[in-house]
Amino acid sequence: MPPPARLQAGARVTRPAIASLSGAELRELFAAGTAWLGRHKDRVDAVNVFPVPDGDTGRNMHHTIRMAVEEAERDSSESAAGVLAAMSHGSLYEGKGNSGVILSQIIAGFARGVGDAATIGPELFATSLEQASLSAYKSVQEPTEGTILTVIRDVSAAVRQAANNGGDITALVEAAVGEAKASVERTPTLLPKLAEAGVVDAGGLGLSVIFEGFLRHLWGETLDEVVPVALEAPRQDWLADTAARHQVEDSLYGYCTEMLVSSSGFDVESFRERVIELGDSVIVVGDPDLVRVHIHTDDPGAALTLGTEVGHLLQVKVDNIRAQAEHFVDMHKANPGLANELIQVPSLSTVAVVAGEGMGHVFKSVGCTRTILGGSTMNVTPREIVAAVDECPSQDVAVLPNDKNIILAAEQARKLTKKWLHVIPTRSMPQGIAALLPTNPEETDPEVTLSGMKQALNSVRTIEVTRAVRSTNIEGQKVATGDFIAIVDEQLKLTTFSPEEAVLGSLDGLSGAGTVVTLYYGAGTRKGAAEGLARNIRERFSSYEVEVVYGGQPHYSYIVSVE
Repeated sequence: MPPPARLQAGARVTRPAIASLSGAELRELFAAGTAWLGRHKDRVDAVNVFPVPDGDTGRNMHHTIRMAVEEAERDSSESAAGVLAAMSHGSLYEGKGNSGVILSQIIAGFARGVGDAATIGPELFATSLEQASLSAYKSVQEPTEGTILTVIRDVSAAVRQAANNGGDITALVEAAVGEAKASVERTPTLLPKLAEAGVVDAGGLGLSVIFEGFLRHLWGETLDEVVPVALEAPRQDWLADTAARHQVEDSLYGYCTEMLVSSSGFDVESFRERVIELGDSVIVVGDPDLVRVHIHTDDPGAALTLGTEVGHLLQVKVDNIRAQAEHFVDMHKANPGLANELIQVPSLSTVAVVAGEGMGHVFKSVGCTRTILGGSTMNVTPREIVAAVDECPSQDVAVLPNDKNIILAAEQARKLTKKWLHVIPTRSMPQGIAALLPTNPEETDPEVTLSGMKQALNSVRTIEVTRAVRSTNIEGQKVATGDFIAIVDEQLKLTTFSPEEAVLGSLDGLSGAGTVVTLYYGAGTRKGAAEGLARNIRERFSSYEVEVVYGGQPHYSYIVSVE
């Protein structure tokens, strides 16, 4: 990723002098670093060295700092100390993965360095980064050089030198960016596995990207663009050799286990010693009231039990390390050039509101950039939509509400983002899928894609089958509690005794409406029942081609598209 235009060799720089940062300015600074990392987190993910389990380094770091910034935005403090205290709490509470937890400690150390100061000048900025480095090293059981730890230490030293030379805040951040880049490039010389794989450290790279976001903000550089990035993937010969030597099976614990423990006044150091006995890659950070734990172990149950002995488990996450590592190798074997190509930034990204795990997979399979869990009984907020939109790589983003009650929230979100947000008024998930199908990732004009998406809305009819929760009378039809009701394009069609009969009865009235029927069966519907329904449809309507897909949507036994 090239540096900002003003940082490139030979560029003449006229930079603004910044003597100090207020609380509000700190919020803006960290928001910029978050946004820049969000646009390049895929690059960070791509350089992970197998078989390290924290394979989503970019996404984990982005989640952690984004949650820190959101906590600061909710906080009313105007001082630098207050803003950073909120960020420290938010990052500890939401620290994700090994890299995310270390990043949370960098933020916590920076906050401790600031103390109770209302503003941050160059001297305090340098001191706080030194505290950030110390905090990061202290958080890790066995600190390893050639990682994010080395990068933050090198950056803090460079910033201290810049402060001693009389530099202002901008000069200090310039020094941070320059040293971060150089330090990241040196990581393979310090960590043999990086050199063997032909990559740099992913966590260090993520930190470097954050500092570059800081500098772009101070310079007034745009954060909306996405620079095409040449990725450095682990070498294929190294991957093959690693797999052949069964490093996953021989050298790693089986489970990456994380938990957030709430207690009252317990001894963190004593607790850390007990955790260390259960595995490696141990990180135990926090205070006597709230502690985050990260450990690789063969017995996640023992780790979780230890947490319950000292307090209450607020969050728990357990990942199978071996499965992650095997997937990593398989992915790169199947796509040997995947991460060495340029990331092609699409002209238009898409965000869809979906209900159900299966429906989420369907939307991603047809090219949806981001999905948000929501629907008729789980309405999403404009803020949730904006968060997903701002994570998208392109400036133009199409939002698919997939429910009439979410269209207004999507329209409101348009006012809360700097991106060009386009609302495609999809009123059901089948409409959303239909809108995505004609999109062409190589199309350079977003208006062409948007036009095609809107035209596709009328190509599908939607049947939704659910169960009545109360007795009522709708449009002259009596509905009793427990009846299965079929809703066709938002209009009550019929009531009956079974969800399958509701689908069949609805299709009777749609003869000639299409040739392909897709049955998305819900979380409470058996696959066998859905397949039996598909057979009945084929027998009764010979002209239909029928597909059965797990949607996993709550409340609706079936969502059916006819196109």
